[in-house]
Amino acid sequence: MSTLVACDLDRTLIYSKNALWLTGEDRDAPAMVVAEVYDGAPLSFMTRAAEDLLHAVKEAAVFVPVTTRTQAQYERVQLPGPVPEYALTSNGGVLLHRGVPDADWNAQLTARMAAECAPIGDIEAHLSNPDFAPWILRLRRAEDLFTYAIIDRAAMPGAFLEELTVLCADAGWGVSVQGRKLYCVPLPVNKSGALAEVARRMGAGTVIAAGDSLLDQDMLADADLAFRPLHGELHDAGWLAPHLRLTSVRGILAGEEILRRILAEVG
Repeated sequence: MSTLVACDLDRTLIYSKNALWLTGEDRDAPAMVVAEVYDGAPLSFMTRAAEDLLHAVKEAAVFVPVTTRTQAQYERVQLPGPVPEYALTSNGGVLLHRGVPDADWNAQLTARMAAECAPIGDIEAHLSNPDFAPWILRLRRAEDLFTYAIIDRAAMPGAFLEELTVLCADAGWGVSVQGRKLYCVPLPVNKSGALAEVARRMGAGTVIAAGDSLLDQDMLADADLAFRPLHGELHDAGWLAPHLRLTSVRGILAGEEILRRILAEVG
């Protein structure tokens, strides 16, 4: 039975220039490669060592990218090696098999959302309250599955987030803040459930997972072995588990460390 390695992308495997968290002299910075281009400019990076390590991980295990990005946003990311057989986008809402969305998985989620969650329009209507305009800068819908807002985090009151979390929980939704994005996601749309489906299809005997945000927590909790960096929502929340391993550094070097430690397990 194969080992399945599931890895979140942003701030776990790839990093924007604002999330590198490099210290020391510039001349001592690690060599980096561009992992994503947007509007003709480099947007996300990984270290050159991480690129080599990911090649090796892909040779030793089944690698599954898992991201809250939409399919279109995911397709901008250029990871080394062959295209993975499976990838999970839209927080597990879209299961890609050889790059094509799986219709059966979409049908399952659509039925569960209709039965268990308030409509997406209700959440969007709440977020569109003019009183929230100072910190809800733009509102977007992802694949008709969930909604997210570009926010001014400094202007957003803590009480707003607390109240939104309670409102969403009552509606069958969850809330996560990652950088300048505020996500509201139906509870059935999650990385853990989608990854379990991939593991079932692949006959995986062991699942190793890595991630940094609250939207990764269930995926990490359900894995046989999990890694998280010393940054992100899970770090801020102090989330720990017996099978969880923490990196010794944060930022782009944490992504490299995670891959090195995963390779030590599967290589």
